[in-house]
Amino acid sequence: MNHLNVKSLSFYGIAIASVLLLFNAVTAYGENKLKAPPVVNGSYQVKLAENLPNCKDLNPLVLNIQQSGIYLNASLVPENANAETKKQLSLTGILKDQQLNLSGKVAPEILCNPPNSQANSSQSAIMQMQLAEQGKITGQLTLNNSKLLKFIAVQQPISEQSQKLTNH
Repeated sequence: MNHLNVKSLSFYGIAIASVLLLFNAVTAYGENKLKAPPVVNGSYQVKLAENLPNCKDLNPLVLNIQQSGIYLNASLVPENANAETKKQLSLTGILKDQQLNLSGKVAPEILCNPPNSQANSSQSAIMQMQLAEQGKITGQLTLNNSKLLKFIAVQQPISEQSQKLTNH
């Protein structure tokens, strides 16, 4: 009974109360300030507002996005691409405040059918996008730091995505 004196009892009481208070403060901060980013993972049908110069037939495009938190990997491929082409992720970026910024390289033949006469094996691409609403993205695509193309991307339903993957 000698070890249950007032000093040790008050020390343990204060320590437990301090831990509970700190836990409540951290929990309240997390619930109010920390929010998960919106989910943009999936395949999007891309519709350009205008055609590329020197390109009469524009391939229908699909933007495949894979998301890990705020970090994004993506590929811009023709709609009728095979499974190998769809797995190649050539654009990387970040999601911040409802805005997606992707940059990387795309093959010129995916944009125009037949391929235009450029000698480059790939073109640098920068995509700046804004989440308009759930499943819809508006933005602009810049190729080789010159041509700015506006587009709208609409998310494809999951069943349609899986059906296309099993068909190839």
